[in-house]
Amino acid sequence: MKQKITLLFLLTTAFVSAQIIYKGFIDKYPIELVTDIYSDGQGSAIYVYSNYDTPIVLNAKLVETALVFTEKDKNDNETAKLTFVNYDGNSSQLNGIWKDLNSGKELKISLEKEFDVNDNSELKEREILQPVSFKDKYFKLVISKDSNVSGIKILEKKTDKLIQKIDIQCQLWGLYNINVGDYNFDGFEEFSVFESSYAGPNTSRIYFLYNPKTGKYFESSFSGTSLEFDSKTKRIYEHNQCCAGRSVERAEYKVVNNKMVLIKKTCLEYDDKTKDYKNIKCD
Repeated sequence: MKQKITLLFLLTTAFVSAQIIYKGFIDKYPIELVTDIYSDGQGSAIYVYSNYDTPIVLNAKLVETALVFTEKDKNDNETAKLTFVNYDGNSSQLNGIWKDLNSGKELKISLEKEFDVNDNSELKEREILQPVSFKDKYFKLVISKDSNVSGIKILEKKTDKLIQKIDIQCQLWGLYNINVGDYNFDGFEEFSVFESSYAGPNTSRIYFLYNPKTGKYFESSFSGTSLEFDSKTKRIYEHNQCCAGRSVERAEYKVVNNKMVLIKKTCLEYDDKTKDYKNIKCD
């Protein structure tokens, strides 16, 4: 079985404002690295071992010119660090050290830049690994030449076998485009993809449900703004606001035959006299 470690980093530094993919090694183990860098020196990261392909979340911090990633266990205890001294996001190479904080063991990291997602000069589709996964599957986003999401690949852990490819058209939203959950409350793992952002905090996603007969995922008709799914009540809640929060709509749905059925809807408007929200008639 091949040995490969896959790293996904969500970073924040002033040097680069792009998602960059690297390939190389930690010691003798092949790795991939995806960086998404911002401006305040704080961030997060994810890496996965390909013999498990299960993402591990890291905290990221720029300490002077050293980029440091910290891994923690379920009890929030630090277990490992990945450090890139004299980090330069513009360089075609990255060199660093992986260190086990319990044993003190250190391994060298050596990487070569593959591509920059925002560099359209290659004019071809590219793929970016995602930080969430199922028990036996993981995801890659397919990025179009104009830096939008044009597809999703679902792959088998350990073997990297392609299980399903789905064509979509969505905005690229950092590294964290895919969420997982049970959206129709049937007990199966499912996933959603960030679609678009709107005024204020409003966002939309595309929801894919699982067909246990075929073992494949299909696009559902679920739609709405900033949907939340409550597994205890088996209800879907929608929250939509506009006009700097002066107008708010809330809705509650149940799921019937894989469709959202409206139970109730509430509309509120801020009253300057009472300094509070009042109920109004929904359109």
